Amino acid sequence: MPPSDLSALSRAAFPATALLAGAGATVIVVSCLFGPAPIGVGAALAGLVGAGDPAIVLVAQEVRLPRALAAWLAGAALGAAGAGLQGLLRNPLADPGVLGVSAAAALGAVIAIYFNLAALAFWMTPLASILFALGATGLLYILGAGRVSTARLILVGVGISSFCGALTALVMNLAPNPFVLTDLVSWLFGSVANRSFPDLALAAPFLAAGLAMLLLAAPGLRALTLGEEAAFSLGADLPRLRLLTIAGAALMVGASVSIAGAIGFVGVVAPHLARPFVGHDPARAIIPAALVGGALVAAADFAVRLLPFEQELRLGVAAALIGAPGFVWIAARTRRLAA
Repeated sequence: MPPSDLSALSRAAFPATALLAGAGATVIVVSCLFGPAPIGVGAALAGLVGAGDPAIVLVAQEVRLPRALAAWLAGAALGAAGAGLQGLLRNPLADPGVLGVSAAAALGAVIAIYFNLAALAFWMTPLASILFALGATGLLYILGAGRVSTARLILVGVGISSFCGALTALVMNLAPNPFVLTDLVSWLFGSVANRSFPDLALAAPFLAAGLAMLLLAAPGLRALTLGEEAAFSLGADLPRLRLLTIAGAALMVGASVSIAGAIGFVGVVAPHLARPFVGHDPARAIIPAALVGGALVAAADFAVRLLPFEQELRLGVAAALIGAPGFVWIAARTRRLAA
């Protein structure tokens, strides 16, 4: 992307970006101030900046803050990935699950849990999800992601997703004891409980690389709104565009799954909510969609922590309860699902 295009893109999206970033920051701070532990707002705020009772500082900085940031980062990754894939496929209902990347990332984590790889190092499970997401991306490209039509690309992705889902079910079926099965189900339902700053540091490089790829693809996504032939006539390199978008989405989805497990519907709903802020331009929707997704998941995690249940509601379940009706609403209002 030429520097002039980057500058214009940033200026055009700045008001929406600032507003949504402020909303996300507010959700994160509020999440750090309230929780099941009986800590006053003033004491929690002091603990967040490192002052006051050491026990409260520990809760605010080492328990609540990493959890809130993990939820925000996971949602932001899914929102940006969804925006990129919707621009590439020209379908407002597309999300990372369409290409099988989410299912592959979940399979990687499930295999790591099944073989107890986390006993070797804490980063083995998140790394497995990222590597499997990248493996799905490589398989997509080997099978012709840079050459085949969009419709065939979707069919290939659905096939990969179904196969990875079947393997995940097989691993769960072969679980040696109820404790392993519980861990597997817990991961597949999604959660950011007990996340730490090292977990975030492991995912951060993949998130940054994925976002950079999507931003590099942004001008091509704008040209693609006119159709593949028109985009090609305008100078868009379609194979490169597909590679950047799919690889960028894979990196971000793998990183999201490594942090929070499987969370559905955010990749569909967040870009849709962000588009009115940016005039329905796919090139300008990536950052706002990331900010909307981050705020949505952080708010959902804040809500599940405060619900009066004996067992905490899983984040993926809460996201589905909110996102599934949103998906139905988007589908009902969408006249044209594919170009």
